[in-house]
Amino acid sequence: MQQLPAKQQLRGRARFTLYMLAGAVLLVLMSAASISFGAADMSLSTAWGAVFHFDPNLTEHNIIQTLRFPRTVADVIVGCSLAICGALMQGTTRNPLADSGLMGISSGATFAIAACMAYFPGRTYGQTMLFACMGAAVATGITYSIASIGKRGMTPQRLVLAGISISMLFGAFSQYISIKYHLGQALAFWTAGGTANAKWSELAIVAPIFLIATLAAIVLSPSVTVMSLGEDVATGLGLKTGLIKGVSTIIVLLLTGLSVVVVGPVGFVGLITPHIVRHLVGVDYRYIIPASGVYGALLTVFADLMGRLINKPYETPLGIIFAVVGVPYFLYLARKQRREFE
Repeated sequence: MQQLPAKQQLRGRARFTLYMLAGAVLLVLMSAASISFGAADMSLSTAWGAVFHFDPNLTEHNIIQTLRFPRTVADVIVGCSLAICGALMQGTTRNPLADSGLMGISSGATFAIAACMAYFPGRTYGQTMLFACMGAAVATGITYSIASIGKRGMTPQRLVLAGISISMLFGAFSQYISIKYHLGQALAFWTAGGTANAKWSELAIVAPIFLIATLAAIVLSPSVTVMSLGEDVATGLGLKTGLIKGVSTIIVLLLTGLSVVVVGPVGFVGLITPHIVRHLVGVDYRYIIPASGVYGALLTVFADLMGRLINKPYETPLGIIFAVVGVPYFLYLARKQRREFE
């Protein structure tokens, strides 16, 4: 009887390894396609040559090195970050509808960046990221405070309702700043979501924060698994639930802030990906969090490529692609979980 859990763990590890390898291979292939295809299609050999044998005299190589390659890397970073945020939030709050976009976190970061555009036109990229994280923190604090009011305390339903309300509030603030300070098209294009303007110099600032936060999330994953069983159970097992929630919140704020700076407020990546991964690798967050990172990156690279190909030579913003898929999926999850929004 005691060997069954060990066998299940072995099968779980084998399944996790298999899907991680499959996801990594698909991510490499999709990234190669993202670098090769766009308004001007190029062969895989040209893309390979531009990446590994760059020739500054070739126009195709310059296009790939300055536009498509950093754009693809940005897609990977953003997709991985948002998916990990969703997995962390769903595990620590036990809310299957948790997502940085739905919780108002992305809207808070967006408002902070809109304020930066209006009041600090000479800001650096690092300062913009700092403001985005601060805006995300303020929105998170307000959302959690509102959801905790009342005798019942914070429930998944109240958390989602509070998050949606805060998203609308900060969205209205952002639009007010846009109108008052004539940000217009610049803010509208950015809030639609897209990595078309990603630059190597900016990714060099983002990458270290992304790597540190991602590693921290993976280290925290065993504790998130325990938290997903319920706070009372976690406390009974000796877990410091307050510390785990605090660290996971910091990770979510950092990853959401850098994602909003790079791509804009793209929603539903963190909602969809963990649910897909849960069907593949099981309910253990030691597997869900790293797998969500890989498959979130894969979905984002794929969505960005589709946005370039659907209406060539024009581009469909990444945020619109995910909204078209994410809204029906959100409604499906809400119905499946029998959430009552009252």
